[in-house]
Amino acid sequence: MKKLCVIFLSAGLVFGFSFVSANSADAAAKKFKNCTELNNSYMGGVARSSSVKNKGGKTKYKPYVSQALYDANSSLDRDKDFIACEK
Repeated sequence: MKKLCVIFLSAGLVFGFSFVSANSADAAAKKFKNCTELNNSYMGGVARSSSVKNKGGKTKYKPYVSQALYDANSSLDRDKDFIACEK
């Protein structure tokens, strides 16, 4: 009986924390008005994944990688290279 309780409690904790972290990532995805505002927080812009390549040429800063943040600000990606507001 004790082993069964431990298994259920462990499973509850694992699933409970996984749902909390998924919701907090979505809550952190802020929508910025323009690239100047985004670059004040993320100097190199925001990339959708770490494997994307910049189409626009050489940049000064490395972009911050976050799919949720990129999706919230994808309208700011003018050249559609999956990096919003790269510098």
